[in-house]
Amino acid sequence: MDLTRFRTVSGIVLMAAFVSGCGFFGARADRDPVETPPAADIVEETVYQNRNRRAPTSTLADLFRSRGDAGELGAVNKYIWNAALETLDFLPVESVDPFTGVITTGFGTPPGGGQAYRATILVNDPALDARSLNLALMTRSGPASGATVRAVEDAILTRARQLRQQDSRL
Repeated sequence: MDLTRFRTVSGIVLMAAFVSGCGFFGARADRDPVETPPAADIVEETVYQNRNRRAPTSTLADLFRSRGDAGELGAVNKYIWNAALETLDFLPVESVDPFTGVITTGFGTPPGGGQAYRATILVNDPALDARSLNLALMTRSGPASGATVRAVEDAILTRARQLRQQDSRL
């Protein structure tokens, strides 16, 4: 009697699992399929949302117009961005977002140093200026000293100026 009851219950459970997997319980005729736009349209809408949702067009006259600063990468100064990556190359990069200007690193020890540091860098302005750079340094025991943060910021800004001078010579 127990074996028969076990077979019956297990058969019902298996049939219910099969039928629910087929969508029998959730299928409704009044549901329409979801219309998803192509990926190219989504990217175009996201990138050009401030331009009335149209892609930029160019003409022959664009060759003779003055161009913006070559140091801008979206709203991020490319010289500060690259200088931060070069100056803190001893830290393993965990994530980067050039559109928001955030670089997050893991813990690493500078060459010749004994203290491990972790950095979060925010480049929030296209200008090559100290206000464009925000740096947060952490040690394993807490925040780094203000003098250390200022020294690293100075090193990044100095390297950014050097990169801009090299770029202007070309």
